[in-house]
Amino acid sequence: MFELDLRSRAPIYEQLVDKIKELIINNVLKPDEQLPAVRVLAGELTINPNTIQKAYRELESREYIYSIPGKGSFVKPAVSENNTARLQTLENELSRIVLEMLYFGASPQRIITRVKTQLAKNGGGKNG
Repeated sequence: MFELDLRSRAPIYEQLVDKIKELIINNVLKPDEQLPAVRVLAGELTINPNTIQKAYRELESREYIYSIPGKGSFVKPAVSENNTARLQTLENELSRIVLEMLYFGASPQRIITRVKTQLAKNGGGKNG
């Protein structure tokens, strides 16, 4: 389920955060689905359990998952009312990416086509 590049310059916990976020965003991991236990995942990936714990803490601080003491970590359902700050951050990031694409020569039409393709691929998001 998780493939990490141990030769990458990116820290292992960041790779794990990115991979789990991707699985959540692509609805591979469903809302309220339990994530693998820290020790189990550490054994499967042959990495330190503290690295897994650090990734889970980061995901929890970004509100992708939640923890129940004694039970484990679970995928947090997206709640549209509470996402204002996160959406603003993502909009700022999108603006930066669009400007960077324009800088490197992408046409406005190419950017629009790419966004439309992504929206069509993912059903236009949960809120339409």
